[in-house]
Amino acid sequence: MAERPFVLLVNDDGYRASGIQALRAALLPVADVVVCAPDTEQSAASHSLSLHRPLRLFAHGDGVYSVDGTPADCVYVALYAEGRIIPRRPDAVVSGMNLGVNLGDDVFYSGTVAAAREGALKGIPSIALSASLDADMSAACRLGAALVLSLVKHGGDVPVLLNVNVPPGASWPVRATRLGRRIYHDEVEFRRDPRGREYLWIGGPGAEHRPVVGSDTEAYDQGVVSITPLVLDLWGRDDQERAEEIVAGLHENTPSA
Repeated sequence: MAERPFVLLVNDDGYRASGIQALRAALLPVADVVVCAPDTEQSAASHSLSLHRPLRLFAHGDGVYSVDGTPADCVYVALYAEGRIIPRRPDAVVSGMNLGVNLGDDVFYSGTVAAAREGALKGIPSIALSASLDADMSAACRLGAALVLSLVKHGGDVPVLLNVNVPPGASWPVRATRLGRRIYHDEVEFRRDPRGREYLWIGGPGAEHRPVVGSDTEAYDQGVVSITPLVLDLWGRDDQERAEEIVAGLHENTPSA
C-alpha cells in the first residue's frame, strides 16, 4: 500500500481488556491505530446509543481514549468529535479482540458486533473479531491484523461488515461462512440478597449449536476460523408477500365507523 492504513479500534470489554491491547499490539506494526473503547465492560450492550445522558471522554495517552458509554457510542464519538480523537476518516473500524465468541444469534446482542456495525453504517469497512477463551490470543490477533489489511485492500466501495470468530488452538484454516444457530439455555434465576431483598439474573449457563451447513457455528465446531458477512439492510424480502397479506387482512377486518 502507498501508505499505512488508519484503523479505529474499539471493543465491548473495555479499553483495559487484554484482547484489545493484544490486537492493538498486532496492528501497530502494519497500521496507524487509535483506540476509542468503553471505559468499563459493555458486553451484550448491542447497538444502543446513550441519547438521554451526558457522556465523558477520557484520554489515556498514546492514542488511547475511553468513553463512559456503549461500544456504538465510542465509534460515534470518535467519528464526530471534530478531530479531538482521530485525525482523519479511518480506513477500517475494527472491533475486538473480544474475549469469547460471537456466533450465530449472538450478533443481535453483541456489543462487539454493534461497534463494527456502527462503522459500516457510516460507510467504513468494518470487522468484528472474537476469539474463544481457549484460543492463543497472540496468534488470533496476528490473524486479525492480517484480515484487517485484507479488508482495507479488498473492501470495495460498498461498506463491508464482517464477523470473525476464532476457535480454540493456535493455528487454523479460515473459511467464509453464513450465520448459524446458537441456542442458549434461557432462564431467570431469582435470589435473595443478605438483607432479604429479591434480585434476579437472566441468561442460562450454556449454549448449543444447531446443525447448519456452511455456518459459523459449524466452522467453530470443526476448529475453523469463520468469516461471516453481515448485511445492514434488515428488510425481510421473503416475508414481503406475507406483510402485504396482513395489510389486506387489516382492511378486511377493520370495523366501519
